[in-house]
Amino acid sequence: MKLAGRLDQIEPFYVMECAKTAAEIARGPLCDPALGGRRMIYLNIGEPDFVAAPAVQAAAQACIKDGLTQYTAATGLPALREALSAWYLQRFGLNISPERIVITAGASAALQLLCLALFERGDRVLMPDPCYPCNRHFVAAADAQAVLLPAGPEQRFQPSSAQVCAAWDDLSSAQAENDDAGQSRAVLLASPSNPTGTSIAPDELQAIIEAVRARGGFTIVDEIYLGLSYDERFQRSALEFGDDVISVNSFSKYFGMTGWRLGWLVLPPDLVAPVEKLAQNLFICASSIAQYAALACFEPASLAEFERRRETLRERRDFIVPALQALGFKVPVIPDGAFYVWFDCSDVCANSWDFAFELMNKTQLALTPGRDFGRAGTESWMRLSFASSMADLQEAVERLRSFLAARP
Repeated sequence: MKLAGRLDQIEPFYVMECAKTAAEIARGPLCDPALGGRRMIYLNIGEPDFVAAPAVQAAAQACIKDGLTQYTAATGLPALREALSAWYLQRFGLNISPERIVITAGASAALQLLCLALFERGDRVLMPDPCYPCNRHFVAAADAQAVLLPAGPEQRFQPSSAQVCAAWDDLSSAQAENDDAGQSRAVLLASPSNPTGTSIAPDELQAIIEAVRARGGFTIVDEIYLGLSYDERFQRSALEFGDDVISVNSFSKYFGMTGWRLGWLVLPPDLVAPVEKLAQNLFICASSIAQYAALACFEPASLAEFERRRETLRERRDFIVPALQALGFKVPVIPDGAFYVWFDCSDVCANSWDFAFELMNKTQLALTPGRDFGRAGTESWMRLSFASSMADLQEAVERLRSFLAARP
């Protein structure tokens, strides 16, 4: 079968490939209690152990009972767009018009719509290395090119404005010399980031936005973990730096609605109609049931619950980071958001891919190797998700301690 050439630019999602192996082991004798096995502990997937808030579940049930299951407008329920607008004002002090908000079938659909709306074949999109792998694959699926900017611990695993300017101008010079070369078109950031849990300092983010704006480009910021920020310095949305900034967000992480597949975009006014046209054709609309249910996210009891969960995740972070360091792993930057620890395992094992499979088979502990997340030395890094229970984290540390003590 002849397949589209763009598939050659899209690698497997290795996070999920590792998860498949963990699931296979979990079904086998190593995890069979009848054979003396122990259960698999999953610290590999970016999914909170919290489910949708009670009011959200009740709202979904009422929606089905009342027959509110028809298509909505492609841009989403007006009431949900208005609720998000009010939330931006309450949470961040930002006046975001509901007309700039487009509800999507998850942040993944949001990124797909953006890439198709903004990028031509060969356009170049700057993003950090390390970063969430699907971001660069969304770019590739639109026949554009992801340009990775190595960002090490000395810069909190986030690109600097100087780095963005230098890369942008170098690529623009190459395009000027070669008509076949793609032009620099956008920068795609994430704050807080997956896999590192680090945010971009507001002054640096503003400098990046201004530099890209001066060059006629777009700044896209993935803010799906912004609600799960633990440091007041970083609890600010990129949207404060101008109406031309594009924000991608989701109900999955802070609002605990992962499988509901519901997200949103905040767009410059002129981009709303083009994105709406694409959404009408590609998705018709996001799930109506998920949208009606999400309205309950903004009830006072729900918001209080989400804040309680954020504090629970902070407590887990404050346990797992020093525990990993005590075991000999390097955590050079403390995560200030999300629910990931990005740690260097090179003192224990040179290759995190091999180490991840060794852990699954010998300790029944699933972590994520760095292979997915970039090219700049990520083979010696691992991502641990502390979205699991404190009991699981404590058990994982004990298993790691025993494993490392017995390892030659």
